[in-house]
Amino acid sequence: MENGKLVIFSAPSGAGKTTIVHHLLKTFPVLEFSVSATSRALRGDEQHGVDYYFLSVEEFRKRVANNEFVEWEEVYPGQMYGTLKAEVERIWRKGHHVIFDVDVKGGINLSKQFGERALSVFVMPPSIDTLEQRLRHRATESEEKIQMRLAKAKRELDEAVHFDTVLINDNLESALQRAEDLIRQFLSK
Repeated sequence: MENGKLVIFSAPSGAGKTTIVHHLLKTFPVLEFSVSATSRALRGDEQHGVDYYFLSVEEFRKRVANNEFVEWEEVYPGQMYGTLKAEVERIWRKGHHVIFDVDVKGGINLSKQFGERALSVFVMPPSIDTLEQRLRHRATESEEKIQMRLAKAKRELDEAVHFDTVLINDNLESALQRAEDLIRQFLSK
């Protein structure tokens, strides 16, 4: 799709970006989720090719060496995430626009690479305390992982200035409505 667009949602872990992206996918049939690749292990009921493309560290590094990624990053030691070029091309070939749910560095990298074809949205939690409550409520990670995510989140909040817009998620219904408005406006350009 020569005029395919990209919608990029980034946020610290626990800010609500995945909830917003799932809502937008239901609301806008022309959007299709870009499944990221990762070298981390599956969690819970995640599925390969649906939630992520789960690759071994060796396979991930091989694909990086073969220049198969639009963007990628080693988020934590041995834990890599990235967007495969083939995934974006697959979605555009179907005549859809790509929507991303990526970490902050990935969002900045995608935005730089695609320029005007991309809308980058930073989902801002109301506070670090709220973020911590949300992470604890998930009950999926150890205390050490929660502390690691909170430290990373504090650094990521400073990166919001690199995004086209900041969406504060202090009230989910309001955040979903604002996200819909942003997408409608961007896709109509």
